[in-house]
Amino acid sequence: MLTVHHPAGGVRTERNGPVTPSLAVVTDGGRIAAIGPYEKLLAEYGGDGGGARVRTWDGALEPGRYAADGAALLETFYWPDPREAGDLGTAPLPVAAVAMTDTRWSASARRGVQRLLARGVTAAAGPFTRPEVAAAVRRAGLRAAPADLVVGGNADFAVFPGGRDAPDGAAGTALVTVLAGRLVHRRA
Repeated sequence: MLTVHHPAGGVRTERNGPVTPSLAVVTDGGRIAAIGPYEKLLAEYGGDGGGARVRTWDGALEPGRYAADGAALLETFYWPDPREAGDLGTAPLPVAAVAMTDTRWSASARRGVQRLLARGVTAAAGPFTRPEVAAAVRRAGLRAAPADLVVGGNADFAVFPGGRDAPDGAAGTALVTVLAGRLVHRRA
């Protein structure tokens, strides 16, 4: 499905490049179909028979974050279930502090991946030695290496409030995270 992503804060196509105002990104399934001025892309892909849905985001669209410590975050910490908050709290705990079972490993990995997606992570370094963790990373669609936004490339990106360089964008969560064209996180 064609989608025109229109971020109010502009688009950063290169990981360390500048944010360009008035740009938009068109995704077609899991690939980036076009990057260009919003008005031009809207005319080409949007209304009057173009059929693309338009999503307007209040932030800057850019390549997602890279969790270089992905394996350590997911395999050395237990991410507590909210129902365990009374006993374990809500912060990650060293796995040695919890009686780990296969079920706990699976649930912890899913919650850890969700936390990464909420921070705008689209790629995480492995190798993942725990099968439960590797499965959670694979199911989420996290990539092994980060990539810039290019036409024909994977539709993996995040939208950060005020951009990644703004105080809220650097320390807080992403507004949305998209992997292979799928919206995998949306901040409430």
